[in-house]
Amino acid sequence: MVFAHDTNASLQAAVVLANSALEPDTLTTVAQLDAFYAEFSYTGTHDGDAAELAAVRALRGPLRELLTADRDTAVRLVNRTLAERDVRPRLVRHDGWDYHLHVTDPAAPLADQIAVETAMAMVDVIRADELGRLSICADDTCDGVVLDLSRNRSRRFCSTACTNRVAAAAYRARRSG
Repeated sequence: MVFAHDTNASLQAAVVLANSALEPDTLTTVAQLDAFYAEFSYTGTHDGDAAELAAVRALRGPLRELLTADRDTAVRLVNRTLAERDVRPRLVRHDGWDYHLHVTDPAAPLADQIAVETAMAMVDVIRADELGRLSICADDTCDGVVLDLSRNRSRRFCSTACTNRVAAAAYRARRSG
């Protein structure tokens, strides 16, 4: 494991959320937001309404900017995110997970929870100088963000669909050449 569980989970959630803005948009309904909330085990406030959906959708651009930034820009973005929100770090244990860091009040809006948890995860990434674990998909037709948590740093594609598309194209090129 490259980072602590909560850092990995926050980074994975941020990548999924940032990539949800790509075509086809995969975060257009409250039901999809509910599924995202459950998939990434958020524990605070979840209103499950159109306003919350709009606020979370509005995070996608800033998250993409943060996840694809160079180190100095990422530091500026992290510091701004933490300064703009009510950050109160505390250690908690729940749902079978040992102590880990929660940084927002449980009553904070979901969009703030996501933004701050991503910023805190990026603190770990920046401090470890591991921004190379975040990149853009190697498929020339895709702009998805890739999170590479593999030991050998071999992940190049944002999804198996992109991996398969590139592999099929390479196979066709070999067969025709």
